[in-house]
Amino acid sequence: MRNILINGSKRSPLEEQKLEIVERKGLGHPDSICDAIMDQISVKLSKAYLDKFGMIMHHNADKSLLVAGDVETRFGGGSVREPMLLIIGDRATFEVEGITIPVKEMALQTAKGWFKKNLRFVDPEDHVKYQVELKPGSLGLTDIFKRKGKILGANDTSAAVGYAPMTKTETIVLKTERYVNSKDFKNKFQESGEDVKVMGLRKNNDLRLTVSMAFVDRFVQSEREYFEKKAVILEEIDRFVKENTDFDKVTVKLNTLDVAGRGIDGVYLTVLGTSADSADSGQVGRGNRVNGVMPLNRPVCSEAAAGKNPVSHVGKIYNLLTHRIAEQVYEQVSGVEEVYIWLLSQIGKPIDQPAIASAQVVMKSGNSMENVRSDMEEVINSELENIDKFCMDLAHGKIPIC
Repeated sequence: MRNILINGSKRSPLEEQKLEIVERKGLGHPDSICDAIMDQISVKLSKAYLDKFGMIMHHNADKSLLVAGDVETRFGGGSVREPMLLIIGDRATFEVEGITIPVKEMALQTAKGWFKKNLRFVDPEDHVKYQVELKPGSLGLTDIFKRKGKILGANDTSAAVGYAPMTKTETIVLKTERYVNSKDFKNKFQESGEDVKVMGLRKNNDLRLTVSMAFVDRFVQSEREYFEKKAVILEEIDRFVKENTDFDKVTVKLNTLDVAGRGIDGVYLTVLGTSADSADSGQVGRGNRVNGVMPLNRPVCSEAAAGKNPVSHVGKIYNLLTHRIAEQVYEQVSGVEEVYIWLLSQIGKPIDQPAIASAQVVMKSGNSMENVRSDMEEVINSELENIDKFCMDLAHGKIPIC
């Protein structure tokens, strides 16, 4: 029997509240770069461990710092004076019964491959230096994996929370960043860099988006051309947002720090399409939550999911599973307006047996939670019963983490 608690909530659904603030850091933001690369390293290691040993071994590649480099931006194209530095940590299994895994080489290969695939103007050999600080794990945590079994014990006492559904504001913030970083958008607007941030503010049913977008200097010949290109891109973003929402009023602003007349100092130019080339460092865990946004009105998990192992680290598993369970409750149980799912682990206990699994539910008007309580328990039990499949999907990179 699992310890499941289901409560009704008297809070107003977020859609009905007067104020909402939502942020998303885009593909080329320094924090997003760290999250994405470190999680790809975990996926790479997981697949290698499965191939060599038939099971995923201890690793937590969840510590990373991207140290900004130094560039000279110029209209028409600048130059890189000092490359970025990517520091990769934390723990991994290097050897089992005489069979070794080239952990550091795999980490480097994965990082370079990610840069090459996702950032058009970053040369992973010339524009980035690497420092791999992955070390063998502690005896206590590595022993969890030696115990084997279909379901491993949790490697930490940790809590997570997820919710459903996403609000209109959360959805359009996510869609907007994905649109401006899409292949079609980049083909149309080559000057648009991958470092994008979208901040959404909703007051009642009015939406204001503030978009920050790094421009690539080789495609901008002058200050005048910068503002001309910026106006065209702003018009396109504004069109996209208005066509994909139904707010009473929509206002979109782009690169609001810009000041005409100050030349290159008054515009947002980069050499490589990311502020990490000179202006801003990045770190794991400072970016988007696992559903792709940073929702300031919601309770969120304090753990960074990126890079943690997918079979015992509840900081990753529960972080994503709470959102999965919330979505299933919302979709499968009638009358639910909004649902929050909480999971708490106890170190060493099987991950399918959390110390508590709790649902906080806002029901639609005229609906009783008592009539569907057993349905909710069934959904929660089913998801926990199949946690091993969920973990394997995480291990193979089938579930995005940011």
